[in-house]
Amino acid sequence: MKRIAIVCPGRGSYTEKSLRSLPPDHPWVRRADELRAELGLGSVLELDRAERFSAAHHLRPANAAALIYLVSMLDVTQAAAGQRLVAVAGNSMGWYTALAVAGALSFEDGFRLVQEMALIQEEHEHGGQILYPLVDEEWRRDPARVAAVEAALQSSGGEALHSIHLGGYAVLAGTQAGIAHLLGALPQVRLGGTVYPFRLLRHGPYHTPWVAEVSAEAERRLVGLDFQRPLATLIDGHGRQHSPWSADVRELRRYTLGPQVTEPYDLGASLRVLLREHAPGRIVLPGPGNTLGGVLGQVMIEEGWSGIVSKAAFQAAQGEPEPLVVSMRR
Repeated sequence: MKRIAIVCPGRGSYTEKSLRSLPPDHPWVRRADELRAELGLGSVLELDRAERFSAAHHLRPANAAALIYLVSMLDVTQAAAGQRLVAVAGNSMGWYTALAVAGALSFEDGFRLVQEMALIQEEHEHGGQILYPLVDEEWRRDPARVAAVEAALQSSGGEALHSIHLGGYAVLAGTQAGIAHLLGALPQVRLGGTVYPFRLLRHGPYHTPWVAEVSAEAERRLVGLDFQRPLATLIDGHGRQHSPWSADVRELRRYTLGPQVTEPYDLGASLRVLLREHAPGRIVLPGPGNTLGGVLGQVMIEEGWSGIVSKAAFQAAQGEPEPLVVSMRR
């Protein structure tokens, strides 16, 4: 039995390639549609079966969050069969999925959390997020790019802040004025064929004090969530561990609806703790998409994990018959 860890993706993982990922007769899919109907929302299965991908429709937070949660949960069920799950982490919204994967929330309560948080965020939508690389083409930390990010933040007049520490990338959040400042202040760079900085579509200033209203409203609407001690260790966005033996369910709730929303999310710290403390035989990345494979590689390079010190070394390790990182979707 192989020891595995699971890292759940965030909201930016849903793309056109994710369509037709849901089995129409699965009880989770049917139950999700029932829960959405109670909120006056359309069928998630109809979204999944749409003839064409619509960014305005599929990437609406209330729709994308539900689709991602379902795909991730279905993939995890397949990945964990016959394996020993030792740790679970997630990126941003992926923390909510991680709670359900680890058993700290039921499937239904996990879905309610994901769905309500997305709806509340829509009600308080302002500002946005941009993505910027901190590494070079070999995924090694580039001091000049790190310095450029800090300089752009310092010159923003408090209108832009760190949002997510995403391995070799910085996700920065800001007011509308702050986003405009960052897009002008950060030097354009190219990494892997993509030009940065760029603004993330339909993303608000998550993980900053600007979404404090979201946190307060979530506390009111989600009072009935039944948090339990997890069955596998959860690693949160501060890099703290919540184990089956020591987790405080009141702290899990407080963190999930409070600091997880309003403070920077450090996925890099989560992954370092996962590697150092649990040393899994395999790290599984459930779908949709394949957004976290490179991020994991960048963290491994920074750690020198298993002798991986460059992008080429990571890619070579991934070419082995049993790679350490397994993405369930492409």
